[in-house]
Amino acid sequence: MALTRTRAAARRRRWTAVLGATALAFAAGGGLAAPAHATGAGQSVEFPTRCVPPPIAGIPPIEGTTTAVISVDNASPKVGDKVNVTYSITKPAASNPVDLALPADILTPSGKVVLGGAQSGAISVTGPKKNPPVPGKGAFPGFSMTGSFTVTTAGAITLSPGDYNIHTSYLMELDTPCTVLNPPAPVSQTVQAGDQPVPNERTLELGTASGAPGVRVTVTGARFTPLTEVTVAARAGAAETADRMTVTTDSAGGFVARLKVNDPATTGVVAYEGGSWNAEKGAGPIPYQVIDDTPTPPNSQKITATVTAGELSMTQAGDAVALSSVDFGQGGAATGALWTVTVKDFRGGPAGWSVTGKVTDFTGPGGAIGADRLSWSPACVAKEGSPSACTAGSAGPVGAGATLASTANGTVTGGEFTVDAGLSLDVPAFTAPGSYAGVLTLTLS
Repeated sequence: MALTRTRAAARRRRWTAVLGATALAFAAGGGLAAPAHATGAGQSVEFPTRCVPPPIAGIPPIEGTTTAVISVDNASPKVGDKVNVTYSITKPAASNPVDLALPADILTPSGKVVLGGAQSGAISVTGPKKNPPVPGKGAFPGFSMTGSFTVTTAGAITLSPGDYNIHTSYLMELDTPCTVLNPPAPVSQTVQAGDQPVPNERTLELGTASGAPGVRVTVTGARFTPLTEVTVAARAGAAETADRMTVTTDSAGGFVARLKVNDPATTGVVAYEGGSWNAEKGAGPIPYQVIDDTPTPPNSQKITATVTAGELSMTQAGDAVALSSVDFGQGGAATGALWTVTVKDFRGGPAGWSVTGKVTDFTGPGGAIGADRLSWSPACVAKEGSPSACTAGSAGPVGAGATLASTANGTVTGGEFTVDAGLSLDVPAFTAPGSYAGVLTLTLS
């Protein structure tokens, strides 16, 4: 008899726990510590929601109001671009209806974001299995789900919150679908998609692949902009030589030029629109070799030397930055410094370079601190003797994209450069104590 009572009590405890887990499943829509918005955050919207808990819980459907916001990492993409989307639910339809406290990390959300306007469809989004403990009768934490879509049509594309499902893993595996009543939900975000860049169809042909110094080579161009001035130039590796001329294209965008090539270091010929080389408005290089047929005088020897072009590279002195701490309830600036970045431009050509950065949200025990709260103050120094001068980027937020340093295009560019930056993360007051981490990615181009 005692054994029977013990088993009955165990069953009651187990079903009480299941009831609590199910309550979390259908009500977890936001509340505490809503995640900070990423760059391109939309407006917060409210919509009526119906959440149906698993039948085993014995709890009727809950109808209430869900508050959510949709963020994107690029609000002005081009056709063909991938856009990352975050669907954050910041206020639930209900709170924990039972006295049972619920443990951490039992919740895995998934859902849909509905596209409208210039592009229709739905984006599948999912969230991590992560939530703080929830006290009995307490408010539920917020959560975010992420996904992506590829832009297929130019124009205004709207994003609205869609249905979502909460999967809980606590004693049992349970699903609770939550549907939008009277769909679609209000628009939270609008992406303005631009046309796909026009491909460069410019072509270039040479009448011959080699010639003696001072010989003219026939250069034929096609599909350039009609009635536009074009520079035709010889190159030695990535650098232009002094052998150049300008021509004007005909009404069909074609031209024929007779370029005199003297420099024995010549390796190719290019043609381009504008004041300097632009890969989007140019063609080439087409290989060309200067064959020096000058006879060597008697009792003499011809001596030649070659300078080989190098590469554009970037290194950094470290990969982990620890910012200063801030006090709970006070918040403020957590400061530090970027590890020194060294850029070496040994190409010897006319093109400059730039280093850009973007940072993710800083995630931690209290949700996330938005990427737009990280700012930097860049500095850049060129090594003595470098042909190029280095320009530091503007001080301000890093977010989804900012310039750290750059050099301009020129006749001859290159050198070695040291780049640094002071960092400051604006931490909101009353951010939950703990460690928050984000990833800053630097790109050299």
